[in-house]
Amino acid sequence: MQKDQLLTRRRALIAGAAVLGAAGAGMARVLTDEPAAKPVRSLPPVSGPEARRALKPSAYRLEPMAGYGPPRHTPARTVVRHQPFLRMSGRGHTMVLTFDDGPDPRYTPAILRTLRKYDVRAMFFVCGEMAVDNKDLLGEMADDGHIVGNHTWTHPLLTQLSRSAIHSEIERTCEVIDDAYGEPPVWFRAPYGAWNRATFQIGAELGMEPLAWTVDSLDWTTPGTKTIVHRVESGAAPGVVVLSHDAGGDRSQSVRALRNYLPKLLDSGYHITVPRRRFT
Repeated sequence: MQKDQLLTRRRALIAGAAVLGAAGAGMARVLTDEPAAKPVRSLPPVSGPEARRALKPSAYRLEPMAGYGPPRHTPARTVVRHQPFLRMSGRGHTMVLTFDDGPDPRYTPAILRTLRKYDVRAMFFVCGEMAVDNKDLLGEMADDGHIVGNHTWTHPLLTQLSRSAIHSEIERTCEVIDDAYGEPPVWFRAPYGAWNRATFQIGAELGMEPLAWTVDSLDWTTPGTKTIVHRVESGAAPGVVVLSHDAGGDRSQSVRALRNYLPKLLDSGYHITVPRRRFT
């Protein structure tokens, strides 16, 4: 009696293994595209309103594995503005700090260290001719969560250039930023704040929004650290965009001024942030 039971169990195990082996072989054929043991007779084509519903399962199964994943998303076309953004909306006492013309290995690292010390994010509008030789600094900006914007290649007066020259100045800088920062810029600032129709159009075609400023520290005139600090603190208000520089000359005053006014702004209740991209 026990022997018969053992034989019965053994037969059951063998039969179960055979079933699993057949299932495994079938799965292997699906993953490796090997032909099935018996060819499957194709069904006649379906026409009429049932065609799409009938073909959908087959089309899904036959889709190559490389095709799986979320569908590609085409970003919305950027609206062509007629004037740049001057300030940013936000809750509470929010401000935006921006730095132009860099990156410069003499001054940008010190500014990054100060921002990092207070866990603050800022915007850097870089020039391509500076960025191409200092890609490591753009990488630091990306790692710290700062926004990198386009400030043209050579910082020219765009309103005096042809359309093709404007396009070249902006597009070349986009390519450098994309390579060093890890993604293309979504903000653009015209040198000297000089905008025209072509500048707005080309910036939009390249996927960028125009941003100017509300408070100009005029640090490029090297008026003295105390004067720069006073201009920033007196202009502080919810939503303002502050313009400073980290390149284009001796920016040691700008570095010292940031160390002075940034903790004071934070102690006064201001939240230093970066703007969110607007698509409408």
